[in-house]
Amino acid sequence: MEGKNPRLCCLKALQRWEIGREFADEVLHQALQRSGLNNVNRSFVTETFYGVIRNRSYLDFIIQRFRSSGLDMPTRQVLRLGVYQLYKMRIPDHAAVYETVNIAGAARTLVNAVLRKTIAEKDHILRQLQDAPVHIRYSHPEFLWHKWESRHGGKLAEELCAWNNEPAKIYVRANRLRVTPGELIESFPGAKLLDVHPDCLEVHRLPLSWISSGVAYVQDPSTLVACDLLDPKPGEVVLDACAAPGGKAGYMAQKMENQGTLVACDYDKLRLARLEQNLLRLGVSNTKIVLLDWLEHASAPFKPDTFDAILVDVPCTNTGVIRRRTDVKWRLSPQDFPRMQHLQARIVKATIQLLKSGGRLVYSTCSIEPEENERVVDYIDREVPELRFSQARSSMPIHDHLDGAFAALFVKA
Repeated sequence: MEGKNPRLCCLKALQRWEIGREFADEVLHQALQRSGLNNVNRSFVTETFYGVIRNRSYLDFIIQRFRSSGLDMPTRQVLRLGVYQLYKMRIPDHAAVYETVNIAGAARTLVNAVLRKTIAEKDHILRQLQDAPVHIRYSHPEFLWHKWESRHGGKLAEELCAWNNEPAKIYVRANRLRVTPGELIESFPGAKLLDVHPDCLEVHRLPLSWISSGVAYVQDPSTLVACDLLDPKPGEVVLDACAAPGGKAGYMAQKMENQGTLVACDYDKLRLARLEQNLLRLGVSNTKIVLLDWLEHASAPFKPDTFDAILVDVPCTNTGVIRRRTDVKWRLSPQDFPRMQHLQARIVKATIQLLKSGGRLVYSTCSIEPEENERVVDYIDREVPELRFSQARSSMPIHDHLDGAFAALFVKA
């Protein structure tokens, strides 16, 4: 435990995230597990951890005004944490400075001086921020901002950056294998049914009993588009090629009424363990779980013409879910888009021989980039003559006010 100090707990988690390749959610989960903090302090750690990551460029812009060079990463993270409290939270200045300096170690004199200067010149700094480039004000990688500006225009690109910086709403899918949406609403009066999907509800806080009992699954309605487009039916043999952590698999099992066979694959043992736990909690009983890396072993465990329907929810850059996974944007580089496109096409081609004649295949991502969506569809249309494109559906955050998603339906001739 970090002495049950919430700021120190947050700082250690930020430093771990910065130097590694772990997802922020997992870093925070592990930090809180061993923290020994009460609920109030855990909430503080959660807000500051995600807030510092979400606003990294914004915070560095402020720090740069008073210390333009000579900062090692641990000290920069302390300063980011302090400036975030001063500029983004309702914490008294003296408390934010005092508590942050106390965890600064050998850099405490420097941290104290910089934080006090940011307080003294706050009005001036805020005016400077108003004139700063969009990617600084909204804390997005510069290359990503220019990419979106070129495609969508400045106004819509700025709206997209602003959307990504807002806290994500809590949406759950009612698991009809156990309960109806109406029964969920009766058990939690604050819940309301969404117009965009008959199974999805919005809640102001998550009833943990819903999750533990498997009556609901935390899921944005956009993630259900691909499953509804595939439309798996009771009695069919269906493949979820990239299934972990199991949200789409659970929904497809519901649509299949737990009848037929759903084969759920993924490449990582830990991810498969999480998938298995989720499906068990949701009451899914028609699923076979298989460890498989499509890029290494292709279709080895399965015979050709096995499946009536295949969902290929490929790994992607996740640019449609930055609001929900705020660290994604800092893990991206311009090279990731063509690299992912290549991998995505390979995974689709590895599954085609497994699809029955007349069978359905849905390609899906949680990306909003044409390289990973329309261009992959064009590639499949061009290079895989046995698949015939049928239709595509998508959601765009600034238009649909949901996470970004894309799905394309093909039929095997």
